[in-house]
Amino acid sequence: MELSRTIFWDTNYNNIDWEKSSSYVISKVVMYGTIQDWYSICTFYGMDRIKNEMKKVRYLDDKSLAFLSIIFDEPKENFRCYTWKQSTPQHWTS
Repeated sequence: MELSRTIFWDTNYNNIDWEKSSSYVISKVVMYGTIQDWYSICTFYGMDRIKNEMKKVRYLDDKSLAFLSIIFDEPKENFRCYTWKQSTPQHWTS
């Protein structure tokens, strides 16, 4: 699978195990990738796997969560990152 290398700035791209690191890869693409990266992971992992992986992650930014909620027709409350965020006190927000 070929994805934008810049979204993996914190990792050696050549050493990524696409299967073992699927949650990490999908999260990076959802938050920082291009539409072409999105199509690539949809082809490689399939929509069901992407949905299942993303429902379990602890963090997604608000825009990514809203995108996935719409794409998968799932309420935000069904995503772990949403419920985790609601139960964690936020500092310096107004």
